[in-house]
Amino acid sequence: MKVAIVRLREAGNIVNYLVSFDIKPQDKVVVEADRGLDYGEVLEIIEEDAKVKLKKILRKMSPQDIKEIEDNTKNAADALQICTRKVQEHKLNMKLVEAEYSFDKKKIIFYFTAEDRIDFRELVKDLAKVFKIRIEMRQIGVRDEARIFGGFGPCGRKLCCVAFLKNFEPVSIKMAKIQKLPLNPSKISGICGRLMCCLFYEYKNYKEFSLGLPKEGQQIQTPRGKGKVISVNILKRLVSVELEDGCIEKISYVKDKRNPVD
Repeated sequence: MKVAIVRLREAGNIVNYLVSFDIKPQDKVVVEADRGLDYGEVLEIIEEDAKVKLKKILRKMSPQDIKEIEDNTKNAADALQICTRKVQEHKLNMKLVEAEYSFDKKKIIFYFTAEDRIDFRELVKDLAKVFKIRIEMRQIGVRDEARIFGGFGPCGRKLCCVAFLKNFEPVSIKMAKIQKLPLNPSKISGICGRLMCCLFYEYKNYKEFSLGLPKEGQQIQTPRGKGKVISVNILKRLVSVELEDGCIEKISYVKDKRNPVD
């Protein structure tokens, strides 16, 4: 069956939907949601034997749909200001990031960051009296905040979390080490202040290319005798070895499936 990979809203989650009519990448579409309707952009069309029941794409976005989204965006900006005042009145230690109306205007979602859990029950009651619709408060992390605001990474490209990442994967300093990156936080952190997401998916390539390579400091046998590995270029699979006579020999390794670098 044909499946469309859709980015919800401007920088929301990436979700798979069942395709039942002719669409193509970059089409703006209206889709089924858990409670009502939502909208997004088609990123890719794939053939997939889906093991779970997928929600449907209902239609391509019409000029009226676009106008309603623009109105929702404007109203959400006003709602954010109101909620900000209410947060101050309730003296809650939380930072509001964004507000958004559901496509059908039956719900407002307020996104916020906070260091601790927040009891916002009274705030929700207060907001419900003002807006007369369902209120949802959603606590997010700093990486989610970066996805919402968008921007460009040190590479000059659009942030990975905005451009194509479906989920936030755990990133560790070990991933930077194997890539021989400087362990300076300012060099390997994204605009969110956390380790860059690209370290995770690039790490997989480094792990693959490291298969069969010796480690730095390891004693190995070369055609010119024994020596100590002094550097390893994983992507080029090129190893520099200091021989017992002090000469440096460079050895190119054919890719195999032995002894991956940890």
